Amino acid sequence: MSEAEGRRVAFVTGAASGIGRATAEAFVKAGYATVLVDRDPVAGAKAQGDLEAVGTCRFVACDVTDDASVAAAVAATLSAFGRLDAAFNAAGIDGEHGNRTADCTLENWNRVLAVDLTGTFHCMRHQIPAMLRTGGGAIVNCASVAGLVGAATFAAYVAAKHGVVGLTKTAALEYAREGITVNAICPGTINTQMNANLPQDLLQSLLDASPMGRLGEPSEIAATALFLCSDGGRFLNGQAIAVDGGWTTQ
Repeated sequence: MSEAEGRRVAFVTGAASGIGRATAEAFVKAGYATVLVDRDPVAGAKAQGDLEAVGTCRFVACDVTDDASVAAAVAATLSAFGRLDAAFNAAGIDGEHGNRTADCTLENWNRVLAVDLTGTFHCMRHQIPAMLRTGGGAIVNCASVAGLVGAATFAAYVAAKHGVVGLTKTAALEYAREGITVNAICPGTINTQMNANLPQDLLQSLLDASPMGRLGEPSEIAATALFLCSDGGRFLNGQAIAVDGGWTTQ
């Protein structure tokens, strides 16, 4: 009998910080047995310690750029909890910024795509078979508004996030009749350390362009992810949902 008998099971990457951490917490609070996946063992263990007071969770160290590492994390999920019902793929980096496309370094290009796009692919290619074993599930990929529009001096990041949206739509078509929905959330400027590291003038320009005039909160992305994995979200499939305070409506 699995440890999570009678519960839904969630798998969250990037779970030690930012949007991933907030979404892992939302799943735990909603009663999911939640696997916290992150490459940082110290922050991951702390996240588990914090969330164990709320509900069932387990940290698994994993580097999403390593396919074997992802396979092992999904296998550990099935070993511990017997199934996989929901996945939120949030692990990502923004890479270097400030250089136009021709000046984007190959190192930066390869690193960003390895984490943001290929890492998402690694996760999906192991999550999907796990979900098919028990009749389906829901996958939510964390893209970005940069997956919907261009953003000067962010060539690698924009390319990777557009790729995540395309990958999401393709898988949504392929597995819909087997009970798996696949959607993407495209956050706007969110109150995370990644955005705190942006140059102040760039961050201020993003705030100035926001209809709401504020940063979004990680919990607002988490709430959308949780809904997409709930029974209420079962007819949403192949969507790239901008959670951006209206920024992309302009």
